[in-house]
Amino acid sequence: MIYLELFLTFFRIGLFTIGGGYAMIPMIRQDVISQGWITEAQLLVYFAISESTPGPFAINIATFVGMEQAGVLGAITAVLGVVAPTVIIIMIISIFIDKFLKNQYFKFALTGIKAVVVGLIFAVAISISYQALFPEEAGNREIDWIILIIIIVNLILSRFKKIKQPVLLILISALLGIILYSLANWLT
Repeated sequence: MIYLELFLTFFRIGLFTIGGGYAMIPMIRQDVISQGWITEAQLLVYFAISESTPGPFAINIATFVGMEQAGVLGAITAVLGVVAPTVIIIMIISIFIDKFLKNQYFKFALTGIKAVVVGLIFAVAISISYQALFPEEAGNREIDWIILIIIIVNLILSRFKKIKQPVLLILISALLGIILYSLANWLT
């Protein structure tokens, strides 16, 4: 039964989220946490790993959640669920692409959808930033100054063209995390 639940949950996530992996985050959070499959803390870790590893964000998240729930077969089931709607929709659109591109209502709908995508991504950015800056440990939310330092360093470094590469920023952030958390651990 868990395989059907994984497939249907991720199928719905894949079907009703437009704008890529980041636009899926609110639905992933709602559906996966509400079913008790993972905790908010685990989801944040999965977000960080999914962003740092190769492959589409949604597929990585589906893989982690599926693996957590039902092993390798669960991971495969969740991935198939999240990918299936895209494959089906793209196949349908490819048949009628000329008609879609000429239809002004389709163009208007896409323009309207852009606003939702921007809003969802913005809301996710605020939510993840808050949870990263104020991690909930033992019911006490205090600012994580190391995360704030890493965010500020990334904002500064991302202004330089040669350092603006995401892979380089991820590596610099990982290195800063190792150094700063080790130093903080050593000082306490």
